[in-house]
Amino acid sequence: MSAEADHGHAGQQRGQDRRALRRALAIAAGLLAIEVVGGIASGSLALLADAGHVATDMASLALALFALHLADREPTASKTFGYRRTEILAALANGTALGVVAVFIALEAVGRLASPPEVKSGLMLAVAAAGFAANLFAGAMLFRRREHSLNLRAAFLHVLSDALGSLGAITAGLAIQLFGWRLADPIVAIAISALILVSSWRLVRESVDVLMEATPSHVELGELERAIRGVAGVLGVHDLHVWTLTSGYHAMSAHVDVRMDADPHAVLHMLSDLAKRRFEIEHTTFQLEEQPPLLHIEPAAPVN
Repeated sequence: MSAEADHGHAGQQRGQDRRALRRALAIAAGLLAIEVVGGIASGSLALLADAGHVATDMASLALALFALHLADREPTASKTFGYRRTEILAALANGTALGVVAVFIALEAVGRLASPPEVKSGLMLAVAAAGFAANLFAGAMLFRRREHSLNLRAAFLHVLSDALGSLGAITAGLAIQLFGWRLADPIVAIAISALILVSSWRLVRESVDVLMEATPSHVELGELERAIRGVAGVLGVHDLHVWTLTSGYHAMSAHVDVRMDADPHAVLHMLSDLAKRRFEIEHTTFQLEEQPPLLHIEPAAPVN
């Protein structure tokens, strides 16, 4: 596939990502209004906590859209890779925001354990069910896009955790309505915060790995080095580095020792093809260093 075709496909993919994010943002805005009103009217902490989470989702979705817009900007003399890393910064901000929301929910819920307030379970159930349906719809739109980008994956995780929050609120509403167990509301809120913390930690960890230029998880450096050494004409490799520029876009550089009689163009082609086909590394920089052939010295004849 040509560079122009690759660029066109990437642009089409980002356009589809933007449409999915816009629709999810519209759903989140409607859900926020419903849960705030429903949470206040019913007195449910689980609903109000989920509304706070939805508000964070709206900010994260808007940030994701902004990051996609910046990613389309052309490289400049000062930013030769363009603005690709903006996506990772947005994902890091989203993961951090998720963690803050989770801690706030947990602290508020713990405070209610000693004396859980009265909750209008019927209204709570209706609002939670509407929220669950809305989150499933938004999640379905983002599900197929989540593998294309860490930023889209962050948005999907936000929506998924919201769906789990709504499901928890439904469970708490049923427990209160059927058994009069008011503790269900703060307990479910604590459970929601734990789920959010797990997903936010993974997101922050992966974002930091990219920013620290860690080796991508799917690349085993020793295996890559052995594969490079196996290319015809290659004698050795050193100063090997592999990192991630942004989601799904990896880069590498290496100094490769080659035989003096090897065709450098053929070696470069084989190395680039190996990196892309076997290790999914798109951007490669190889510095070929010609090495003289090893002299074969015959052993000296024994002296009688």
